[in-house]
Amino acid sequence: MSDDMWGDSGSLFDGPDRRKSDDESTSEDRPTTPTFSFDDESGPLPHWTEAPSGGISRADESAEDTEERAPVRSFDDDDLGILDDDVPTGRSEDDLWATFTAEQPVWQPGDSPEPTRESPAVGTFDEPADSVGSSTGQQSRIVIGTDPSGMNRPMSESQAAVREDSGGTRRRAAGKSKASAPRPGAPASSGRDLPVATAVGILLVAIFVGTLVYRPWAALVLVAVVLGLAAVEFYDKVTEKGYRPAVVPGIVACVIAPIAAYWQGDGALPLVIVFAFIATAGTYIGARSVDIGPLPNVSITTLPIVWVGLAGAYAGLILRFSTTGEVLRADNGTDTLFMLALAVVANDVGALFVGAAAGRTPLRSWISPGKTVEGFIGGALLTIVVLIVAGIGGWNTTWDSTGDLLLLAIVVSIFAPMGDLVESMFKRNLGVKDFGSLVKGHGGVLDRFDGFLLTLPIVYYLTLILEPWAG
Repeated sequence: MSDDMWGDSGSLFDGPDRRKSDDESTSEDRPTTPTFSFDDESGPLPHWTEAPSGGISRADESAEDTEERAPVRSFDDDDLGILDDDVPTGRSEDDLWATFTAEQPVWQPGDSPEPTRESPAVGTFDEPADSVGSSTGQQSRIVIGTDPSGMNRPMSESQAAVREDSGGTRRRAAGKSKASAPRPGAPASSGRDLPVATAVGILLVAIFVGTLVYRPWAALVLVAVVLGLAAVEFYDKVTEKGYRPAVVPGIVACVIAPIAAYWQGDGALPLVIVFAFIATAGTYIGARSVDIGPLPNVSITTLPIVWVGLAGAYAGLILRFSTTGEVLRADNGTDTLFMLALAVVANDVGALFVGAAAGRTPLRSWISPGKTVEGFIGGALLTIVVLIVAGIGGWNTTWDSTGDLLLLAIVVSIFAPMGDLVESMFKRNLGVKDFGSLVKGHGGVLDRFDGFLLTLPIVYYLTLILEPWAG
């Protein structure tokens, strides 16, 4: 580096007699680059034991420099990492803090974060974001992955006992306390009014048997009514929780599905599902904006179409055995549906009483603590006994083989409890006890007939394979 660049400023180690004073120097002698100034305007340096003044040494500026000095960050305790208040930065305090951590903000109970395009609400399993109702009562867009009802979802035992907030402090969650959880090994309580439930059950059996004895189409009408009422209950409950389903296409599909299956066979079911989806999607295409939440609402509309309508339509296919087939007998379909209903009821009754008397091990505790392994086994045993007795007693002329009845009992013992668990899982996710209260002592229609929904398709195909009427 050449010494010429320093001009005539002299050496830093020259004495006072060798430096030019400010009065003697000319404009040509002045350096064009800023130099460090050690003026005495700031006074003597403070002692090292004194508090810092906050001043910052800086280079002198030339007279021609007219640009505004860049703002200086202030690192006060009250405004850590934030620029001076009079300087617009375009970033908030949360944005600056976000650069120091990869964690997302955790909303605590009582907060009402309003999701925006720049900062969408973050939903978690324990505390979903309030994506439907804001503090102003206006509906906002449903955020995928959150519960649009804005309700607190049920927490596990450990989560409910203690939770760490974002600051690292530990506090007790405002959910169900550990003390209120059922004690391990305690018998499960059914929560039913047994006299009322028994009376209503007998009435339902009488109506069902009466339609089977009269005509297969009469039983079909009963099936369509039950599926329609179940769809109404489902849509009504999810609407209460913040969803906006297309109710009319969903209910119509659930009612039409068993009728179309009985009339045209299983080839009609894809058409029903496709047309129902087209009608549902068309409903939301006609909305004014995407704020209606088409994706979650189309999904919540389609769920009962498949779960209730499509699965329940297999009752129509089973009844169709009475009108079609190589061995045409009017009781093929009605006998099959009767034996299926008898098995489901026996399984439910066995699980209820055995579980209440000896239930100790939850089947799936996070879904329903009242359903136990002991109840599952008790229901399966009673199902087998009842079906074997029905076959030996000649209660029908179609299912009279002990081997076929045993297979039917095994299928029902697996899929009837599974259907019950599926419905309980949805109720737990929505935070409701029952989908309805139409059937006294049993809850709603969907609560009473949930065990049939997954059982009907399996029994239909089992019947196609076994052909019990041919034996």
